[in-house]
Amino acid sequence: MTEGMFDNYFLPGIWITVQVTLYSAALAAAVAFLVGTLRTSRLWIVRFLAGCYFEIFRGMSALVLMFWLVFSVPLMLRWQFVPLYAGVLALGLTYGAYGSEVVRGALAAVPTAQREAGVALGFTRLQRLRRIELPQAWPEMLPTFNNLLIELMKGTAMVSTIMVADLTYAGNLVRIGSNDSAPVYTLLLVLYFVFAFVLTRGMRVLERHAKAGVGQAPPRGRRRLGRLALREDAGEGTGALTAGGAAR
Repeated sequence: MTEGMFDNYFLPGIWITVQVTLYSAALAAAVAFLVGTLRTSRLWIVRFLAGCYFEIFRGMSALVLMFWLVFSVPLMLRWQFVPLYAGVLALGLTYGAYGSEVVRGALAAVPTAQREAGVALGFTRLQRLRRIELPQAWPEMLPTFNNLLIELMKGTAMVSTIMVADLTYAGNLVRIGSNDSAPVYTLLLVLYFVFAFVLTRGMRVLERHAKAGVGQAPPRGRRRLGRLALREDAGEGTGALTAGGAAR
């Protein structure tokens, strides 16, 4: 594998993978919050419809859904999906269904007294969600959202099967052209690991600040300042004890 192959194939493939990940994650987040909050509605018909969406898309294969959008929809509707958008739609809808259960569970974990306090203050349902429930549930969602985001990123490799020139597609082209399977697939493993590591670190920073926002944990910088202050206090205390001993 030469440097020209990396520049001509892998770099464009990396950019396509990043695009698919970002677009799919944005769609999945919107679906997760919409369906997840609707599943906590007081109206049974709303809960029923949101539950139907969750059960249907949780039970679907994202890969088969991509094939259906690309190959079946044109035959039924006489309208062709752009393969990139078909992949984004399939991944976003599928992982959005998984995420909706995370949102529903985190909202259900908010103490009942908090909701009752919102009702006593005269808040509407949307106001309670925005001011009371979501701020407390958001930090609890982030660890699971982190796992879902990593799974979604790795799932973007499926778009190569519908002729989207992502990282996996580029790797297969290079393998066929160079006949070097081991270095190509080793590089693919390393690149996907790097993507996952970067996403994980970013989500952990977001989680840390989200917890600090509700008083569960201070930001990292404040923790360091706190440790330094404790060390200084301990040093002053030791100095005072030493001085006291010398005075005696």
